Amino acid sequence: MSTQEWFDKDFYQTLGVAKDADASTIKKAYRKLARKYHPDQNPGDAEAEAKFKEIGEAYAVLSDPEQRKQYDAIRQMAGGGARFSAGPGGPGGAGFEDLFSGMFGGGGSNVRFETGGANPDLEDILSMFGGGGGARRDRGGFSPFGRYASGPERGADMHASTSLPFRQAAEGATVTLSIDGRSVTVRIPAGVRDGQKIRLRGKGHPGSHGGPNGDMVVAVSVQPHPVFEMDGKNLRLTLPVTFAEAALGATVEVPTLDGSTVRMKIPAGTPSGRSLRVKKRGIRTKSGVGDLLVTLEVQVPTQLNEEARAAIEKLREASDTDDPRAELRAQAQV
Repeated sequence: MSTQEWFDKDFYQTLGVAKDADASTIKKAYRKLARKYHPDQNPGDAEAEAKFKEIGEAYAVLSDPEQRKQYDAIRQMAGGGARFSAGPGGPGGAGFEDLFSGMFGGGGSNVRFETGGANPDLEDILSMFGGGGGARRDRGGFSPFGRYASGPERGADMHASTSLPFRQAAEGATVTLSIDGRSVTVRIPAGVRDGQKIRLRGKGHPGSHGGPNGDMVVAVSVQPHPVFEMDGKNLRLTLPVTFAEAALGATVEVPTLDGSTVRMKIPAGTPSGRSLRVKKRGIRTKSGVGDLLVTLEVQVPTQLNEEARAAIEKLREASDTDDPRAELRAQAQV
């Protein structure tokens, strides 16, 4: 922003706030106007785009206490926005002699300026405030009082949250969020985990001085499922099986997330707690399809009829020489 714009532009009027407005009022006014004139809300509207830029410039100055102080001083010096006149009695009010005599000791100052009837270079005048270094420039242009002006600044990130049913989180979903009074459509990728944050580039607060917009960060919570759990792009479930199925082997039906079932073979002698893999029945992501990991849980019957009890008694007699805890006791002695 050029030097003269500090004199010419009324940033308070741009944001529609009083000159003594506090920081909260300024921020609220800026957000309201930014939403109204944001390019996403006004595609192809050059007037709205220019207005959006003016709003950003005004907020960048008024939201910074130091810059606001400098701006207020310059505006007061310039009579609220009028350009400096060439001399006493000239157009626009007091001349430079009157202006600077008040700044350097009061009436009757020995400081005089000869301008030759033309507006002086404001940057040369204001360089006196820079401590001998003159007015300086950087990416953002000239800043009064010898300070560097802000260059293009990235907008702040917005933060939001959403809660998804397990199936939507596993399969991916499109959700609509209400943030700062506007609706934002967000695509949640398949396989998002509970507590994971999704970053949407350029969907946050607008930048200033031509800087890029910030991002939108969406925190996702996933509601638990009664059967399935996520493990990366794999799915896990615990499958109850009978003692006979685990001991003798069997082919059983296993439910999948899409509502269908798949047949899985249990090898004979499979212990409780062992996991078997069903390929390509997990979560479908951009990087591939995961597997379904099935953990077997051998069910112990709580009620036995006479025939079943007699069969188990025979099994116990036949395997009486086996001690499943022998190895455990040996390891406990180490």
